Amino acid sequence: MTTAQAPISLYGFLRPKPERAREVRDLLASLVEPTRQEEGNLEYHLHAHDDGRLFLYEVWRSQEDLDRHNATPPLRAFLDNLLDFLEEAPEGYFDTMVSPYPWPEASSAKPARLR
Repeated sequence: MTTAQAPISLYGFLRPKPERAREVRDLLASLVEPTRQEEGNLEYHLHAHDDGRLFLYEVWRSQEDLDRHNATPPLRAFLDNLLDFLEEAPEGYFDTMVSPYPWPEASSAKPARLR
């Protein structure tokens, strides 16, 4: 019997150094579409807050898919030098998704625009 693995969620806030804010935002924004095309990516979103923080929300099919993503050269260069770009360590969370994914087609909880 095979048990499906629950998706992995990674989300959190990053506060770029003021002098690197545009660079960090541009770099992360440039990763959105390529990341969405990676095998195992289920969700990838970048949000900007008025106070300058950036919020990332990612969902991956498995830990292996996330590990493969984190090893890509552009992301690896950023992660290896993270504190050169940020004022403080990221406020990040790594969890297993509890809600069903994907939403059942007939789910009334699913927003109408996504049905």
